[in-house]
Amino acid sequence: MRCPYCRHADSRVVDSREADDGQLIRRRRSCPECGKRFTTVEEAVLAVVKRSGVTEPFSRTKIIGGVRKACQGRPVDEDSIALLAQRVEETVRAKGAAEIPSHDVGLAILGPLRDLDEVAYLRFASVYRSFDSLADFEREIETLRAAARAREAAGAEPASAQ
Repeated sequence: MRCPYCRHADSRVVDSREADDGQLIRRRRSCPECGKRFTTVEEAVLAVVKRSGVTEPFSRTKIIGGVRKACQGRPVDEDSIALLAQRVEETVRAKGAAEIPSHDVGLAILGPLRDLDEVAYLRFASVYRSFDSLADFEREIETLRAAARAREAAGAEPASAQ
């Protein structure tokens, strides 16, 4: 690491600490040339591998945009969408891989979105899973109904009442 003061090519790590729930590492460094100290922040880059094979950095903003489109016209506030995106990022990062397939990101979105709003879930799933016919929608709606019946049988409130 180059010293920002004297541009010396090397520095010594004095202290390291995790920040932002382990997503960042803050390092306190000392320059052996000029003796000044400075801090660096390191972040692990998570890459998403698209179906085409192209790799791009993970973007919480893209998650928010996709979920916002699915929730358009629905009674879902921005804070709920932001929380969902945060949950998705935490789920994806918890896998511990530097690269993750876009398919896994989509799966990480579907669960929390189903809990947030079933209509938005159907919209997102119809695009994500490439629904081709009404039968695809009917099959997914029946899956949602079966899950709601199971929740009611277990004594939980229906998703729409939460």
